[in-house]
Amino acid sequence: MRGNTQSGSNTTISSGGLPSRRNTELALLIFAVVIPVLAYANVGLAIDGSLPAGMLGYGAGLALMAGVAHLVVRRWARYADPLMLPIVTLLNGLGLVLIWRLDQSQRLIDRAENAFGAFHPDAPKQLLYSAIGLALFVGILLALKDHRVLQRYTYISMATALVLLVLPVFFPPVNGARIWVKLGFINIQPGEFAKIIIAVFFAGYLMVKRDALALASRRFMGLYLPRGRDLGPILMIWALSLMILVFETDLGTSLLFFGLFVIMLYVATERTSWIVFGLLMSAGGAVVVASFEPHVESRVQAWLHPFSDEVIQATGTDQIAQSLWAFGSGGVLGTGLGQGDSDLIGFAANSDFILATYGEELGLTGLMAILMLYALLIERGMRTSLAARDPFGKLLAVGLTGAFALQVFVVAGGVIGLIPLTGMTMPFVAAGGSSVIANWALVAILLRISDTARRPAPSPAPSPDNEMTQVVRT
Repeated sequence: MRGNTQSGSNTTISSGGLPSRRNTELALLIFAVVIPVLAYANVGLAIDGSLPAGMLGYGAGLALMAGVAHLVVRRWARYADPLMLPIVTLLNGLGLVLIWRLDQSQRLIDRAENAFGAFHPDAPKQLLYSAIGLALFVGILLALKDHRVLQRYTYISMATALVLLVLPVFFPPVNGARIWVKLGFINIQPGEFAKIIIAVFFAGYLMVKRDALALASRRFMGLYLPRGRDLGPILMIWALSLMILVFETDLGTSLLFFGLFVIMLYVATERTSWIVFGLLMSAGGAVVVASFEPHVESRVQAWLHPFSDEVIQATGTDQIAQSLWAFGSGGVLGTGLGQGDSDLIGFAANSDFILATYGEELGLTGLMAILMLYALLIERGMRTSLAARDPFGKLLAVGLTGAFALQVFVVAGGVIGLIPLTGMTMPFVAAGGSSVIANWALVAILLRISDTARRPAPSPAPSPDNEMTQVVRT
């Protein structure tokens, strides 16, 4: 009888495994919906002195989106990380509130200037894009039962990513950069989707080649120098990133593309020398391109001298200066939602520079809270990578999380004046259909990897020999 009891106890433990934590996710999602609704009400009271007419509709729509996402995760990815979805929902909801808040300022400006018919709000479009992103999120979780299936498409992913990165060259530039593809009334930014496909290619490629890339021929100043023939991949990616920078004048995609490869290469080989080589090559290439490419040079000059009247006249923009003034006027606690002047930044206030609105109206405290949400989401992505049971899943999770982290860094760094502007959008909070749709897809893949990593292993089926042994012992 003792043998039967012990066997039953082991079976119960192995079949139970880790808790799914879906109820924790549901509780956090409630807060992720309530907080943006309260922010929406706060903005309406500050601007018009009354609650917004569409507050209930907005709250119901956000709750419906969160509920659908939660039910899909509960049914088809029940062991996935419980924090990712609430964080993404909160960021997306706050982004919709701030975009609507900037729409109201633009509406008042157009009314004061008698520019009837010129006002085109961005918040309804962003809500539509968020719904499309959620639909893609659901579709990926339903269709992608195992993330390891993506490894079969390693080289197809490479070809697809190259097509997406080259495609904007054949379309006219927008604000000096060729990052958009216009098909009728639809505008697509292919680089947002290319970052996911590139991560799939890098994960599949490095999983096969990591042993060769980890070999070093000599040691110099504490660094293991790679062999000459192993420098080929990084030189090719470096050259391709420079071509993107030259022909598309897209600093953001170039940094994201090359930085993603270096991060995944370091994780795959555990060689610090790859990080050093990557930083040196990235800095050298940027300096060379900035010396002869006018658009890149103008961004560098605007970064170095944001308050210079001469530079502002030459570049035609004072966006960085206005952004820094917004951060300064916000102070520690901010001016309050709906009571700032970040709309003076101009057309980029709700896209590239929406972080300045957070800094002015929520202050340093609110801005740090937003950045902490991003940091927590990145931490959960890295935790997913550590928990993954297969090398491809580990590298893919690192790649997707690294791409997300790099995008947050280059956007936030450009807005606060740490690095030159890149033209990218802040994930989930800034106006931009391609960005919000692609990032919902990115989170869906991370959740699938997390679900596979945290899912308890099935109990081994009892063999006839084990059953006979238990009978004899009894």
